[in-house]
Amino acid sequence: MKSINSDDFKVVGKIELSKIPTNLFNKAELYEKEEKLDKVQAKLSELQDVMYAHNRYGVLICLQGMDTSGKDSLIREVFREFNPRGVVVHSFKTPNSYELEHDYLWRHYLALPEKGKFAVFNRTHYENVLFSRVHPEYILNENLPGIEKVEDITPQFWKNRMEQINNFERHISQNGTIVMKFYFHLSKEEQRIRLLDRLENEKKHWKFSAADLKEREHWEDYMKYYEESINKTSSSIAPWYIIPSDDKEMARYIVAKIIWEEMRKHTDIIEPEFNENIKANFEIYKKELGG
Repeated sequence: MKSINSDDFKVVGKIELSKIPTNLFNKAELYEKEEKLDKVQAKLSELQDVMYAHNRYGVLICLQGMDTSGKDSLIREVFREFNPRGVVVHSFKTPNSYELEHDYLWRHYLALPEKGKFAVFNRTHYENVLFSRVHPEYILNENLPGIEKVEDITPQFWKNRMEQINNFERHISQNGTIVMKFYFHLSKEEQRIRLLDRLENEKKHWKFSAADLKEREHWEDYMKYYEESINKTSSSIAPWYIIPSDDKEMARYIVAKIIWEEMRKHTDIIEPEFNENIKANFEIYKKELGG
């Protein structure tokens, strides 16, 4: 299996999703992918322990993709070896009445990771320029000044919103949050197969929703808005990575490897030195403990 380099998946210029493959590793054996993932899982777990002790950075992992693209299973597998106290997962649903009393980024600020921890956003603040753009009537629920009907939502509105998101990510990055954003690039045919599997496999019936079929009807719109959002919001401090996702196991390994490679660039994340006062009284403490 060819080696994974995070830069191969990072968005550093304008992209066209239609020209990016959704599967790159057709011949990779399952056991090989799982073995490589296990090794990266262990490294990430160790790194998170050090990061927790270092207590200077938080890490925000953003996952976006169409239904069935594998976000849930990736979270389960990639972060399986983490200390439970070191990672928190947030799955953002339609805003409730209380959340709608605040601006659209408010609930995302509340869910940002503490120093020393990872936070995973399963669906993210980008739903506000993706789902809401496909269904602009949802913007009316925000009760915004000057927005009384869908026709009041202009192209400038969406341009402003993406600029606000860029500012949000710049702000949190400058204050110690490492941001990585992953788009799960799934083919429409693979989604069809996975939805059908949910109907045919009794153990997966609970996963099926007729709403997924309705959203599938808007596939082309979603692809257009994903492409525009990625192009306008991928930056050096909050990069997007496009993950070929027709192969779930490989997608998990790629994401884990990218997180590992990017975190290694933060060479200042080290275990803190022993407190000098404790060190000076080391033998006294050992004697008190009968050592």
